[in-house]
Amino acid sequence: MANEVKSDGFFKRYLKPILFYLLFVLVNIALNRLVNYFHLPLFLDSIGTILAAILGGYLPGIIVGYTTNIINCTSAPSTAYYAILSVLIALTARFFYDRGFFDKFHKTIVTIPVFAFIGGFLGSILTYFMYGFGMGEGISSSFAQSLLASGKVNVFFAQLISDVTIDLIDKAITVIVVFILLKIIPEKFASMIALVNWKQRPLRKEEIIEVNKTTSRKAPLRTKIIVIIGSVMIIVALVTTTISYILYQQFAIKQYTFTAKNVASLVASTVDGDRVDAYFEEGPGSVDYADTVNKLKKIYESSPYIKYIYVYKILPDGCHVVFDLDTEDMEGGELGDFVEFDESFMDKVPALLSGQPIDPIITNDTFGWLLTDYEPVYDSTHKCVCYACADISMEEITSNGISFLVKVFSLFLGFFIFILVFSMWHMQYHLTFPLDAMTYAANHFAHSSDEELKNGVERLNDLKILTGDEIESLYESLSKTFGETVGYIDEVKTKGKEISKMQNGLIYIMADLVESRDKSTGDHIRKTSAYVNLILNKLKEKEGFKDILTDEYIYEVSNSSPLHDVGKIKVSDLILNKPGRLNDEEFEKMKMHTIEGEKIIDNAMKLSSTSDYLKEAKNISTYHHEKYDGSGYPYGLKGDDIPLSARIMAVSDVFDALVSPRVYKPAMKFEDAMNIIKDGSGKHFDPMIVEVFVENEEAVRQIAEEHKRVFYDQDNDDDKKEEKNE
Repeated sequence: MANEVKSDGFFKRYLKPILFYLLFVLVNIALNRLVNYFHLPLFLDSIGTILAAILGGYLPGIIVGYTTNIINCTSAPSTAYYAILSVLIALTARFFYDRGFFDKFHKTIVTIPVFAFIGGFLGSILTYFMYGFGMGEGISSSFAQSLLASGKVNVFFAQLISDVTIDLIDKAITVIVVFILLKIIPEKFASMIALVNWKQRPLRKEEIIEVNKTTSRKAPLRTKIIVIIGSVMIIVALVTTTISYILYQQFAIKQYTFTAKNVASLVASTVDGDRVDAYFEEGPGSVDYADTVNKLKKIYESSPYIKYIYVYKILPDGCHVVFDLDTEDMEGGELGDFVEFDESFMDKVPALLSGQPIDPIITNDTFGWLLTDYEPVYDSTHKCVCYACADISMEEITSNGISFLVKVFSLFLGFFIFILVFSMWHMQYHLTFPLDAMTYAANHFAHSSDEELKNGVERLNDLKILTGDEIESLYESLSKTFGETVGYIDEVKTKGKEISKMQNGLIYIMADLVESRDKSTGDHIRKTSAYVNLILNKLKEKEGFKDILTDEYIYEVSNSSPLHDVGKIKVSDLILNKPGRLNDEEFEKMKMHTIEGEKIIDNAMKLSSTSDYLKEAKNISTYHHEKYDGSGYPYGLKGDDIPLSARIMAVSDVFDALVSPRVYKPAMKFEDAMNIIKDGSGKHFDPMIVEVFVENEEAVRQIAEEHKRVFYDQDNDDDKKEEKNE
């Protein structure tokens, strides 16, 4: 009989929900196959995923979405990379459901563009980074081709627009179908497919709400565990991905070298070494010269990786063209044309002049980033008369490397979210609910009357926690202690105060075992970066600084702005953490963080092959405390002599310091802070930047509100200290 009960419990707890999940997976696959069969430009592969998430929860939705992609990848392996989209759709569906978006049709419609953004926009971007865009495949290809033919958009935006449009239609149908099904499906169906694993008496909805109100002194235990799991997974992913990428690059370079060497050797065997000198005398009109050119073209066309094929006669003054094939992006040289040695080849010149073989070389010179192999061409006396050369573009490695990293990231992120959600689900039933329920019961253990005492014990005993670990032992100890306390209540009455203190102490000790407290930190860097990005884009819209504000410049400034206070690493903690106003000597030392930042980034630039990004980081770090009227520091620059990026950061930095609360002062009102910025126009700040900032007051307010925090760590108070001392 016990086995039968156990079997029935397992069926209700796991088997029945799993069967429903398989049904949802079949719904996804069947509908997708159906629209494919009728060649409809739709997917309809997420109805089951959304239903599972809404009816069952986050984990069931992820399971259904992930399983759908895994099954589909058996016929289309690339589908596995899009599992992350199914996971995001499941998370989004449950998020909207918990907030009542599926209660009314007009609210449900709001979810359509969000789902379309995930499936269409993110899916299209993911495809681009993994494979690039081609116009010949996919259900949106016809629409993309028509957009491209209009001449109004390029390939990227043609495909992006078509993907988003198709997915918008697809998700509109999906959401409407889901809404209708939710109205048809009985409410009790949700309890049948919910994936639960209670290790105690199942809590009612109102009980769950109550126990979830349990507060902690610091970070909740669930947060700590999730952070540990997440950190370990991220570290493992980073290490694994880095190693894989390094191995991939090494393998790719080895393969490219092998290909270049083989092609160059084939070219060398095709060229008649005895005829090379004659070609210069006779010119390109000879029959065998034209025949050789045709053979070289066939070699070139046979290898898609080869960028250039040419044959050079190496002389002391440089390279003289024997053969040089035309390519799509470059016209080849004529017979006898002179080509100077690239700087990167100078150390190879002696060997080339003596007719010796040289190892393949990777260069980034006149003709781009290339892997080049030179193979000697010998005449009948085994004398080297010229070199057959094959170039392979190294850009292919970069693009393939990006594709590789995106694929790995996509696979990891989907699995990472799944593991986190599963861990949270498992921890909830094995740890969080039992501890919170015990804490709640303990905190509500009343001693006002014998009846209340009895109810408290019954409430605790009614939890029936059976985790089989230390939690269960703690529960049994707690239950036993409370039971014995009530059992000996008559004896305890004679020592009322002592018993009360002991019991309260025990309750607080038990509560303290699971209590912790959150400590929030400031996000000055994120906010200032957001303000900087807003100003840059709004300046571009107004066509201010048109020659400077390119997309590349905006990207570089936005991403380098977090380095604006990097020099503070050299400032003493005693100064940085001083709670009050800095004296003159301390402030002079604080001001040195701009010079120190300049030095730090200068040193970094010496180690970097590309310095555009660091150049703007240096400008911002060094000059963001300069003032438009020349009264700032460290160099007292004035007006347009101050780099634009630093002038933008000055506004962002000061404004955030004004509206952010600190331990020694409340946040300044938004309107007051804006007035200070206005008053600083032409004195502290660039007038045009202030104008743009003020014109977009609502956007600024939105950024401030989105990033608002209740408390800030003392470490984030430095900018306000500077503002006070200025």
